[in-house]
Amino acid sequence: MHDEVALGIKRSAEMAAIFMIGDGLLGLVQPTRHIDLWRSEVAAVDALVRPFAARPTARRLYGLAQLAAGITLAARLRR
Repeated sequence: MHDEVALGIKRSAEMAAIFMIGDGLLGLVQPTRHIDLWRSEVAAVDALVRPFAARPTARRLYGLAQLAAGITLAARLRR
């Protein structure tokens, strides 16, 4: 049972890495479009992208950080 739980955690971490890599890449190459798409009237959602509004360079830098973190996380995962 412990092995199954550990595998489930690793698979969840892999999904998080995939999300970080994809979101980071989109934020890097299309920061304004990506920010505009995620603007929302839901305060919790909007709070995530509001710091990058009208700051595409900041979003690109954050995208690079997401890419690095996602790749690092995925590279550390083993079965």
